[in-house]
Amino acid sequence: MSKQLPFLLIGLFLLFGCQKSKDVTQFVNPFIGTDFNGHTFPGATVPFGIVQLSPDGHTSGWNWCSGYHYSDSSLMGFSHLHLSGTGIGDYGDVLLMPQVGEPKWVPGTPEYPDSGYRSRFSHARETASPGYYSVWLDDYNVKVELTTTQRVGLHRYTFPKSDSAFVLIDLKHGINWDRVRDLYIKRVGERRFVGHRFSYGWAKDQRVFFAIEFSKPFETFVIAVNDSVKPELSEAQGTNVKALLHFKTRQNEPILVKVGISAVDEQGALKNLQAEMPDWDFERVRNQAQKTWNAALSRIEVKGGTQSERTTFYTALYHTMIAPNLFSDVDGRYRGMDGKIHQSKNGEIYTVFSLWDTFRAEHPLMTILEPERTIDWINTMLDHYDKGGLLPVWELAASETNVMIGYHAVPVIVDAYLKGLTDFDVEKAFEAMKASAMQDKSDLNWYRELGYIPADKEHESVSKTLEYAYDDWCIAQMAKALGKEKDFHYFSERAQFYKNVFDAQTGFMRPKDHRGQWLEPFDPFAVTEHFTEANAWQYTFFVPQDVSGLIQLMGGKAPFIAKLDSLFETSSELRGRFQADISGLIGQYAHGNEPSHNFAYLYNYADAWPKTQQRLKQIYESWYKATPDGLAGNDDCGQMSAWYVFSAMGFYPVCPGSNEYALGLPIFEKVILHLPNGKQFTIKARLNKALIGFYHRAILNGEVLQKPFLNHQQLMQGGELVFE
Repeated sequence: MSKQLPFLLIGLFLLFGCQKSKDVTQFVNPFIGTDFNGHTFPGATVPFGIVQLSPDGHTSGWNWCSGYHYSDSSLMGFSHLHLSGTGIGDYGDVLLMPQVGEPKWVPGTPEYPDSGYRSRFSHARETASPGYYSVWLDDYNVKVELTTTQRVGLHRYTFPKSDSAFVLIDLKHGINWDRVRDLYIKRVGERRFVGHRFSYGWAKDQRVFFAIEFSKPFETFVIAVNDSVKPELSEAQGTNVKALLHFKTRQNEPILVKVGISAVDEQGALKNLQAEMPDWDFERVRNQAQKTWNAALSRIEVKGGTQSERTTFYTALYHTMIAPNLFSDVDGRYRGMDGKIHQSKNGEIYTVFSLWDTFRAEHPLMTILEPERTIDWINTMLDHYDKGGLLPVWELAASETNVMIGYHAVPVIVDAYLKGLTDFDVEKAFEAMKASAMQDKSDLNWYRELGYIPADKEHESVSKTLEYAYDDWCIAQMAKALGKEKDFHYFSERAQFYKNVFDAQTGFMRPKDHRGQWLEPFDPFAVTEHFTEANAWQYTFFVPQDVSGLIQLMGGKAPFIAKLDSLFETSSELRGRFQADISGLIGQYAHGNEPSHNFAYLYNYADAWPKTQQRLKQIYESWYKATPDGLAGNDDCGQMSAWYVFSAMGFYPVCPGSNEYALGLPIFEKVILHLPNGKQFTIKARLNKALIGFYHRAILNGEVLQKPFLNHQQLMQGGELVFE
C-alpha cells in the first residue's frame, strides 16, 4: 500500500473528525507520575518529539531519573532532553536558567539552594498541560514558561525591572549516569550561539548539537571554563563550559529563547530551529502544541466515569505518546548506530526503545492509534540491524545499552506484521529476528543446547528462558505467515522450552543447574539473581504464547485458577535482595513492574472471566490515581500507562503476536475509538461508578461472544462491543 494514502486518511480524520471534538487536553495532568516511583517529567513536549523541555531539580538518585521529582522545592534550570518513566537516568542536555542579581555559575544543592544558581519554587505557582509548562522562580521573581515543537524548545522568561538580569547556559549539566566527554559553544551573531554536547553514560556515545537564539540583544556575554570566567572568549571547548548573558529589563519584560536540537550537527540544529520556529510568537507555538495533542488524544473518546477517571485515562494516553522520540532532522539526516550520518529513505528515524517494557502494551496500542509511525519504528529497528548487526534491545541516542533481557524487538515487528502493517522489508526483518535468536551469546548457547538456561552458568536464568521462549514463538508465527516451514517448526519447538524450568512439585518456574538439578534452597518469595527484577511468583505465569499449556502443567483449570488466586491473595512479603522496581503489590502480583502485567487476564483462559474483572477492580482502585503519586512504579516509556488505557477500555493484548485481546472490566460508560482507517469501534458498558457488579457477557455487533476475547481484525473493521 502506498504510504501517502494512510497519511491522507489520517490527515482528513484530524482535519474533520477532530474539529467537532472537545478539548480533551483539559483532562491531562502531566504531574501524574512525578511522585513516588513514576519517574515521569512535567515539562513541555509534543507527541513523540525529540525535545522534552522540562525542569530539573536534581542530577542524581533513583527518584530523579527524569530530572524532576514532586518532592523538589528548588530547581536548577530547564534542559531539553528527558526520559519518561525509566528506571535509569540520562539526558538533561543543554540547561538554561534565568537569574536576577549577583550572577552564579554553580547549581548548588537541594539542601542549600542559596549556594548556587538554583531557585526555590512552590507547586502553587507551577502549572503544566500538554505542550506547556510554567513556574515562578521565587529567588529571582521570574516567571518561566516553556513550550515546544518537535525539534525546538521555546522559553519565555518574564523578568522584573533590573539592570542585573541574566540567562545562564550550562552545558556540563546532565542527569544521573550522564558524564561529559566534550562541550563546545560559539557565538555566531548578535543573538545566536551554536555548539555541541558529547557525553557518555547509559547512552555510550550521545551527541547533541544545538542552536540557541535570543529575542533581544544582550548587554554583555561571558564564557566560563571550569567555572573560571574568560571574558576574552567568544567560543570555548572543554568538559565544563558555561555561558552567561547579561540583560537590562523593564518590569514584566519577556525575553524569549529558541533552542534547536539535532543529533547530526550544528547546521542541522539551526535548520530545525529555522524550519519549525521562524518567529517569536510564543502563544502560536503553545496553541499549536495543544492542538497537536488534542488531535492525538481525541482518537479515543470516553464518556461517563468520574473526573478523576477521565484525568487518569487521558494522562495515561498522553504518557503513551511521549516515546519513542524523533531522531532525524527536518532534512531527513540522522545519526546511525555506526556513528555516521545518513539520509533517511523510509520515513522518520526514532530513538528510545524500551522494548522489554513496551512490547507488552505500548507498541500494541500504537498499532491501533499510530500505524504509520509504527512502520517508521520498525524501519528504524531494521536500520539498527543494518548498521549495528542486531535489532535493538534498549536503544538510546543511537547507542545500544543492552539493558534488560530478551530480544523484544521481535514481538513488536511480528505483532505489527500480523495486523497488516507490512510496509517494510519483511525478508530483512525475518533475517534480523533470526540473527537475534541465533547470536553467539553464552546464555543463548546454553538455551539452545539444554532447552533452558542453567542457573549455575548464567544470571537471571529463569526469566531469560521464559522470555526467549515467548520471542521464539513470535518468530515461529512470522515464519508460518511467510511459509517458512522449517523455521516454523524449529522456533515452535523452542517456544516450548518454558516447560523445562517448571517444577511440578512446587508449582513454580524454578532455577536448575546445567546437570538438570533444581537449585536448593528454593523460596518463591525470594528476589534472587535467577529472576529479572522479580521472584518465582512474578515469573511463573509468564507464558503468554501457551497459556493452555501452562494450565495443563498446573493440573487443569481449577488448580490454575487456585494458583492465580494465591498470587493475588498471598503475603506481599519479599525476601532476598532489595529491588526498587518491585512495587504496586497485591499479594505477590507486582503491578509496578512489567512481568506481572498480563496476569489478571489469565483467568479468561480458564473460563473465569469474573475473576479477571475482580482483579482488575483491585488494580484500578489500588494503583491508579489522578495525583502525582498516581502510578505504582516506573512508567517505563508509557508501558504502565498503556496498560491502563487498554484496560480502562475493556480489553488487553495478553500475547502480542496473536492478534487476540482478552476482555476485562471497562471503566467508562462509552468509549469510541476513532480509527485511522476512518472507521469507529464503540465499546459500551453499564455505568457503575462503584464498580460493584461484573459483566457476564459481551456482545459484538449483535452477536454474543462465546469466549471473552476479541481479535484485532474485528476491532479494525469498526462496530460495537457491548458489555452486559
